[in-house]
Amino acid sequence: MGESKADYGRRGFLKQIGLAAAGAAAFGAEAATPKARKDVRRWDATTDLLVMGSGAGGISAALEARRNGIQALVLEKFHVPGGSSSLSGGVCYLGGGTALQKALGFTDTVEDMYRYMMAASGLYADEKKIQLYCEGSVAHFDWLVANGVHYAQKFSEEKEISIPDGSLYYCGSELVHPYREQARPAPRGHVPPSPHLIGGRDLMKALTQAATDAGAQLKLRCSAERLVLESDGSVAGVEVVDEKGQRLNIRARRGVVLAAGGFIHNRAMLERFAPELARCSVPWGRAGDLGQGILMGMAVGGAVQRMHHGFVILPMYPPETILNGILVNSRGQRFVPEDGYYGLVGHEIAFKLDDGQAYMVVDKAHAFAWKDFRFNVAAEAPSIGELEGKLKLPEGALVQTVEYYNRYAKDKRDPLLHKAEKYLAPLKEAPFVAYDVGLKNTFMPVHTFGGLQTNTDAQVINAWGDPIPGLYASGRTSAGLPVAPYIGSGVSIGDGTFFGRRAGRHAAGRKA
Repeated sequence: MGESKADYGRRGFLKQIGLAAAGAAAFGAEAATPKARKDVRRWDATTDLLVMGSGAGGISAALEARRNGIQALVLEKFHVPGGSSSLSGGVCYLGGGTALQKALGFTDTVEDMYRYMMAASGLYADEKKIQLYCEGSVAHFDWLVANGVHYAQKFSEEKEISIPDGSLYYCGSELVHPYREQARPAPRGHVPPSPHLIGGRDLMKALTQAATDAGAQLKLRCSAERLVLESDGSVAGVEVVDEKGQRLNIRARRGVVLAAGGFIHNRAMLERFAPELARCSVPWGRAGDLGQGILMGMAVGGAVQRMHHGFVILPMYPPETILNGILVNSRGQRFVPEDGYYGLVGHEIAFKLDDGQAYMVVDKAHAFAWKDFRFNVAAEAPSIGELEGKLKLPEGALVQTVEYYNRYAKDKRDPLLHKAEKYLAPLKEAPFVAYDVGLKNTFMPVHTFGGLQTNTDAQVINAWGDPIPGLYASGRTSAGLPVAPYIGSGVSIGDGTFFGRRAGRHAAGRKA
């Protein structure tokens, strides 16, 4: 009768674990069910910090652990390291006056970076994490450079990094209304130069080399399956399956970092938690993004956050001339500024339009000069009225929308959505083209952001708001800085590396 919530949280913890494990098993991951320490007859190996996953978050945790004097063992399920981070562009969202920003003549402050990230993240902004990240951004850039990540002193004016020898660009909606009025814009996309625009491979090659040089062990073709718990609910180690299919118990004296990516390839989890993402056409991430790390954390009582959030990319540019057109929904109405970051525009289509249908309407002067694989032509006509009919839009709706847009675009104004002047031009030269940018027929890559709730030291939080001793999460296994709509390329890499490092440092401070 008189038991407090705190007492219930402590005494009922293992009972709650049983319920959480049952919930996790519902998504096809029975193996995520935790194992009791008393059922482990012997440890097959021992380390200080065990890391599940070799992407940016996991490798950064291992590297920082070694720099703080403890052992680190990284397990990678596949035959190559790097996780989904190695498939990315390698952009890291950094600011506040990094050495690269200064070298290229840009002024940025911690306050402006903070104001932008808070405003663009909206209701889902994690103020404590954003503040910490912005304050540590300059030092984090220096850490990346010190660990072998190379950046070129060249700025790109393109909205998407599309030059092989550039390393700094505007990677989000910093120049888009209303954010350009709320915080002084600065380019914060820091990316390793890459001949084939695959900087993620170079970023991960450098960090992985730094980690192994520092003494971290990397074991490939070895999958962490479930956590081993002490009777008090603290994490003692992990049960793994090695390349021979053997089940082994590995003790982790200082802790376990779950850094196994998101759940974009787990259809059951997508349909349950993120139906908006489930209806998109291109799941993006390594095949191992099955939510195993998230389920393992849930199975021991870890709370989850923002499981419906994700990155929906509508890659309309380059070239940027297409942005002189207008995006309309199935009612023929504009609904988002076309010059917004492609993650913002994709989000509006996937999350705000019930039917997920949209069209990019352009005239001859701004249409693609080639047949672009990203978009199908939905209709083409000599007049807007005929285009409207071919698209079967409500009578007069598109005509009215284009007339209103053209009236102000000729004077470089957009009183409705405030698109930047450089992308304002009347649509007047036939033929007029409507590209299908709806969810069903468009190349629109997506991945998940939701995951385990963590504090600023990357400790996994349980349902009562308390950290689970010895358990950490980073990257897309955690619910970190990235939210929907995504505020800029590189927030994921920045979040994973920054808070992965904090996980490694915190674990090093725990008693073995």
